[in-house]
Amino acid sequence: MPVPPDFTTPIRMSAKERAFSQLQRWIIEGVLHPGEKLLDAELAESLAVSRTPIREALQLLEVQGLVSMQPGKETRVTLIEKNDIFKLYPPLAALHALAAELAAARILPEQLETLRELNARFGHAMESGEPYQAMEYDEQFHNLIVDAADNAYIASFSASLQIHIRRFKYVFLKQPMPGSLAASLEEHTSIVRALEQRDAHGAAAMMKQNLTRPMHELHALI
Repeated sequence: MPVPPDFTTPIRMSAKERAFSQLQRWIIEGVLHPGEKLLDAELAESLAVSRTPIREALQLLEVQGLVSMQPGKETRVTLIEKNDIFKLYPPLAALHALAAELAAARILPEQLETLRELNARFGHAMESGEPYQAMEYDEQFHNLIVDAADNAYIASFSASLQIHIRRFKYVFLKQPMPGSLAASLEEHTSIVRALEQRDAHGAAAMMKQNLTRPMHELHALI
């Protein structure tokens, strides 16, 4: 089970939190492959923690649907199917479109400025060949709008879907697709403009486009 020796771990986290964060990232990035068997002793050695936080982290990952555990037998990274893209993206697009529609009446000027900064950082990360960081900025952009919508149910369902979409999104963002990058940056800019103008319909429509366009491109890519 190959894992990179030169990874960085978050600071000020418990052993369980560090293990959870790193294992989740390895699954998303594909370092731990779909279907791969996970050995808690080997993971504990790689992460320099005991086996207990590894087991606790794996239990959390099972709740997220990223691993499958058979007590006393084995734990494996869950498989992903190409057509799951069409099961995941449309509900997320609908949720985020609704979030943008609601946020148009509530969003604050300082939040709009943060959205512009996140979009600029997203573009820079993509141009610099940092797909995981780009994904983080893209999610922060979308999550800020979800937060501005002030609807806990949208936030909860969105977070659940995003966990699984990350595995597909990382594959997409790793590809050298300057045309797609330009489209994403422009769509983000249009979303911010619509929110600034309190255009709920325009913000919702552009948000939906920003998620359904990469869905089709990613399906064709994989």
